[in-house]
Amino acid sequence: MSTTYDLVVIGAGSGGVRAARMAASFGAKVAIVEEYRVGGTCVIRGCVPKKLYVYASRFHDQFDVAASFGWSVEASFDWRTLVDNKEKEITRLESAYVANLEKPGVEIIRDRAVVTGPNSVRLVGQGTELTTRYILVATGGRPNKPDIAGAELAITSNEAFDLPALPHSILIAGGGYIAVEFATIFAGLGVHTTLIYRGDCIMRGFDEDLRRGLEAGLIERGVKLIYQTTIDSLARDGSDVAVTFSDGVTAPYGAVMFAIGRSPNTEGLGLDQVGVKLHSDGAVAVDAWSQSSVPSIYAVGDVTGRAALTPVAIREGWYFAETVFNNNKMAVDHSQIPTAVFADPELGVIGLTEAEAATHGDIDVYLAKFRPMMNTLSTRTERMILKLITEKDGGKILGCHILGPGAAEMIQLVAIPMGMGATKADFDRAMALHPSAAEELVTFKAPSYTYRNCEKVGG
Repeated sequence: MSTTYDLVVIGAGSGGVRAARMAASFGAKVAIVEEYRVGGTCVIRGCVPKKLYVYASRFHDQFDVAASFGWSVEASFDWRTLVDNKEKEITRLESAYVANLEKPGVEIIRDRAVVTGPNSVRLVGQGTELTTRYILVATGGRPNKPDIAGAELAITSNEAFDLPALPHSILIAGGGYIAVEFATIFAGLGVHTTLIYRGDCIMRGFDEDLRRGLEAGLIERGVKLIYQTTIDSLARDGSDVAVTFSDGVTAPYGAVMFAIGRSPNTEGLGLDQVGVKLHSDGAVAVDAWSQSSVPSIYAVGDVTGRAALTPVAIREGWYFAETVFNNNKMAVDHSQIPTAVFADPELGVIGLTEAEAATHGDIDVYLAKFRPMMNTLSTRTERMILKLITEKDGGKILGCHILGPGAAEMIQLVAIPMGMGATKADFDRAMALHPSAAEELVTFKAPSYTYRNCEKVGG
């Protein structure tokens, strides 16, 4: 192993791997230091296993409507099979990540790294000091737990994928992406699921119609929602966990999961000691080119606290390598980021919410709500929602919000014309594809309601 490099990357997640691979392809001598598994949160304990488990949970809905199409289905579920097959897939992906690093000559060092200076990194396990022109911090984030009695009895998303067995019931604390996705997973796999959130509705910051639509969908799937309440303490109750709530009620659950946010992994990295400015939550403060307050130290991905999404980390890693090692200064545009929530029903969104857009000037809102065609032969009452928000009189698309089957796939395609500055008139020129849910986006004839001078008109 060498001790002198052009670049040392700390963290082999999506952003770090992309940066290391591209920097090496530009001729840099690169080492990447990882203390756990190559692939990071997304591959090992995030996006990939989450989506696989969501797929597993959705069979419940398929079986539920099958009878309306003439099918008679008898099915059973085996948790261990899902866990084992998930592990096979992420092991395959990890091997692919390793191969993609080794191909351009990146050296993979299995150790924990601490920054000891603007151009030096110490390997904790080996006790070796590395010298480098640049350091890239790509250590991601970690799930939060509250500072309450018995918090150690709860799990987070890190442990949820590898439970020895499914609990008979689970209480999930949180109201964001991770909380509602795991509520979908556990409920779909037959676990009595309760979601507790301190606010008055899940998915704060999303469009209000979609928040309420997702809320209704979760309730239809049997998820119990407890609002404006928190957990005061946890205690062991036989094989269960006894939860004491802020209203004084105590109840037992087979498991308790905290999905109350994530914190940047900067603790113990030595960054503050070498002069790297950190935000109050520990995130590395960086400029548009991912450069920290120490010129030779950069950071990308969740550790920067910008947008905690895998494609964003990948793009930031790519642009870092272009800027520093290819003499091609590039800054990531964080203003138009499509995002999806893989709950049931599924959410896909890009751009401004209705409430946000209404403060930006006169807007038109186009709204469609209907039962997904898959459910029309059954008794299911879930509604699909598609909303377009535009500048007035057929102007620029400001936001698109979709709730229902295929929302994520649709929103990825909508992101392309929106990135090109598409208008409502541009959408109108597209021919509808029938029968499809997405055709609603190009067949809106008139606004459902408008905002003029920040006041809602109609609707």
